[in-house]
Amino acid sequence: MRRALVAGNWKMNGSRTAVSVLVDRLLSGIGDRETTEVAVCPPFPYLGMVAELLAGSGVALGGQNMCEVGGAGAYTGEVSAEMLRDLGCQYVILGHSERRTLYGETDQMVARKFDVASTAGLEAIVCVGELLDERQSGRTEQVVARQLDAILGSQAGVDGLANAVIAYEPVWAIGTGMTATPEQAQQVHAFIRQRIAAHNPQIAGGLRILYGGSVKAANAAELFGQPDIDGGLIGGAALQAEEFLAICRAAHTGR
Repeated sequence: MRRALVAGNWKMNGSRTAVSVLVDRLLSGIGDRETTEVAVCPPFPYLGMVAELLAGSGVALGGQNMCEVGGAGAYTGEVSAEMLRDLGCQYVILGHSERRTLYGETDQMVARKFDVASTAGLEAIVCVGELLDERQSGRTEQVVARQLDAILGSQAGVDGLANAVIAYEPVWAIGTGMTATPEQAQQVHAFIRQRIAAHNPQIAGGLRILYGGSVKAANAAELFGQPDIDGGLIGGAALQAEEFLAICRAAHTGR
């Protein structure tokens, strides 16, 4: 059985005080996590602080992005995979819709980052998903296939997915108040698993595929009850301790 993963993406939010309070509340209420893994992805300036606060807790740490070039060098403003590892990160989010739409990250750039993350020993959370016009024109699977194929065609390829996670985030359902129905989400999750199975059935069977479209405590249980949804990549709700904890409990119950 695939172990559920609930990962909180804090985006560009927080302060030293707010981060300290949030982590304290999360750790106080996290409870039994036997069937569910929990991770948080703070902004870069707070990674070291959060790593210290999480020490010994079993809650994993992740970065929100990283440079497409490995090692060190003259890349002002960038953060390397090796730096994330040095700070204790297990995960890194790659290809989030905001990186693609606001900062112009291409499928090929995300694939290069996937290669670098794999080499550095980070578990990539690779985001895929369609825009509203792409959904309305019936191109959801075409768009998701294109994004997946870039990863499958990378140097790490399908073998790299043995130590990675896919997150399906319908862009039209992020921060809009719209949410894909559990059936709509399941359909795309199943498509993702089938496309990867065409390259390696064993890796596809063990691959965790998260849903990232405005998950809340109110809809988490129904979403996580779908056979191919293995947890969530949580945005705004991850900044509210009780809401995030309720989502984690829903993932645990769903297993």
